[in-house]
Amino acid sequence: MKAHTKETQEIMTPETSLQALKDGNERFINNTQVTRDLLDQVSDTSTGQYPFATILSCIDSRVSSELIFDQGIGDIFSVRIAGNFVNEDILGSMEFACKLAGTKLVLVLGHTACGAVKGACDHARLGNLTALINKIEPAVEAVTEPTDESLRNSGNIEFVNNVAVKNVEMTIENIRNQSPVLAEQERNGEISIVGGMYDINNGKVTFL
Repeated sequence: MKAHTKETQEIMTPETSLQALKDGNERFINNTQVTRDLLDQVSDTSTGQYPFATILSCIDSRVSSELIFDQGIGDIFSVRIAGNFVNEDILGSMEFACKLAGTKLVLVLGHTACGAVKGACDHARLGNLTALINKIEPAVEAVTEPTDESLRNSGNIEFVNNVAVKNVEMTIENIRNQSPVLAEQERNGEISIVGGMYDINNGKVTFL
């Protein structure tokens, strides 16, 4: 499979971009990935890159967007930070990816059993990690069940995963609220901003 070109990127839409990720994840979980010559794609992209999607995901070693969506070199912009939240720098990177480099889709991807989310559920404090945890804790507070404080911690995996979903949803809202550039592109139908959850047990992505 060849790398994307300016021409193939231009014919992609937000809808076809999302479908390409869905199809790629289906290939991944069925172990039917397409055949790629990655060195050939290095050559293809040496004079320019034309990705169709921007994916914000966690740094978790099990959640590589290129692998779980069966994508090659030059196909996606991959933004990774523990807890898959946004800040000014990440929003700027997304604005570059969409407004200047032409991607048609922003996917915020959380995952089950997320360590950063577990830390937020436990209100962990450790060096610079504390500031990162603070950015995820609003999602903890936004999940109202269970009310029993003894169940609102990392020992309750259902709670952790519900917080992870809420964190994805709140991150999407933060993108729309904090980036007029991306919000305008979405209103104009130039991009879509969507969420998903990766299951570390089976490799499947569920889109929200």
